[in-house]
Parts: sequence; structure tokens; C-alpha cells
Amino acid sequence: MKSTDEAPFRERESPSIATLAPAATAGTRDTKERILDAAEALFLAGGFDATSLRAITTAAGVNLAAVNYHFGSKEELFEAVLTRRLDPMNQARVDLLARLEAEAAPKPVDCEQVLTALLIPALALARDPARGGKDFLRLVGRAYADPAPFIRHFLSEQYRPMIVRFKGAFARALPHLPAKELSWRLHFIMGALSYTLAGTDALKLIAELAPNEHASDEVLLRRLAPFLLAGLTAPLPAANIATNATTRSRTQKGRARR
Repeated sequence: MKSTDEAPFRERESPSIATLAPAATAGTRDTKERILDAAEALFLAGGFDATSLRAITTAAGVNLAAVNYHFGSKEELFEAVLTRRLDPMNQARVDLLARLEAEAAPKPVDCEQVLTALLIPALALARDPARGGKDFLRLVGRAYADPAPFIRHFLSEQYRPMIVRFKGAFARALPHLPAKELSWRLHFIMGALSYTLAGTDALKLIAELAPNEHASDEVLLRRLAPFLLAGLTAPLPAANIATNATTRSRTQKGRARR
């Protein structure tokens, strides 16, 4: 560190820890980001199981001790790769939903707007290479489809508050749907979204069917949204209608006996 003090050496003050801290912090942050960037690219290319820590350290230009120091295990590194970008995106989803609810109050937000709050932040991320862009969305899709149990457990626990928040909003928008039916539909929606983002088949399909249309994750999500909305708002299956009618009849008879 260059000093502006021209006094003899014995009179100069030693650099304080506070003075040195910013540089050290910047170096630490740079190392962590290099590891995360390398891990993100390699996990996307090969998946969790097929990607070794040695490959990550080589790509990042660091030693294994640096990975262990900053992240601990390979599992914890994978979790950090996901949360680095998913945390801000999911917070943006919750913030957008809260704004839409405030604007719609006292009425509930309709189903299409709830779905919009779910998709718009993903579209914003897809358009932003600095936040991982379309490649990170593809990694998220692979993560949801990955057979490793710890990944599914981590995602469900880490984002449980966001999931509960949106499930409640969909329930208010679709009050006629039984809770179990809504859970199934949301499960299928997340599956369709994950599958679409994880692969490149849909991008190839766009190129074949609409060669003049630029194939991107933004186009994919815009094409997917009407399909998801139709699935959410579809009439109840006949079996469910019959079951619900039987349940209501039994409830009414029970009340009459009282």
C-alpha cells in the first residue's frame, strides 16, 4: 500500500487492520465469485453428480482448500450457486405479488396476474447475462429435475415461504378448486416450467416452426404462460365434481341430524 506520509520510517504508523480489510475483502469476494461462476457453468454442462470439485477448482484457478474454506462441501457449493441468483429472483416475485395484491385490494389478484408475478422475474433474469441469464434458468430447470434427493429437499425448504405465499394467492384466485386439486395443478405447472427451461428441445421447435422468430427463454416463457393458465383454470375433472357433490351432501345431512 502506498503511503503519502514522507516522514522517516520510524515515525510512520503501521497500516491498521481496518485499512487492510477492504482489499482483503475484495480479494475474498473475487475468489468466491470465480468459484461460483466456474461451478455454475460446469454444473450446467454436466449436472451435479458428474461435476467434480477438481474440475471446478481447475476452471476457477483456485485450490481445493479455497472451496472448502468458502463453501465447505460440494453440496453446499451447489446450494450457493443456486441461492446467489434464485434468492433475488424469488424476492422479486414476492415483491411483485405484494404490489399486485395491494392494487387489487380488497379483491384477490386474479389467476393470470399471480402467474405473471411468477414469470416476470424469471423473464427479467433470462434477459440479464450478468445474473446468469438463460443459462442459469436452464440450470434451475436441471436442478428441479435432478434425482439427487438433497437438491429437491434444499429447494423445497429454502423457498418454502415463497411457495406458500404463491399457493395462497392461487387459492384465493381459484376458490372453487379443492386444496388437493390445486396442489396437483401447481405441481404440474412447476414440472412443465422446469422441463421447458432445462432442455433445448423447445428452442429447436421454435426454430423449426417459426424460423423468423428469435428463439430465447423469453419467447419460451411467453408461449408457456397461456398453457399454464389454461391448466390452472380448467374445469374440475368429472370424478372430482362427483366426489365434491357427495361430500357436500354428506355434510348437509350431518348438519340436518343436529
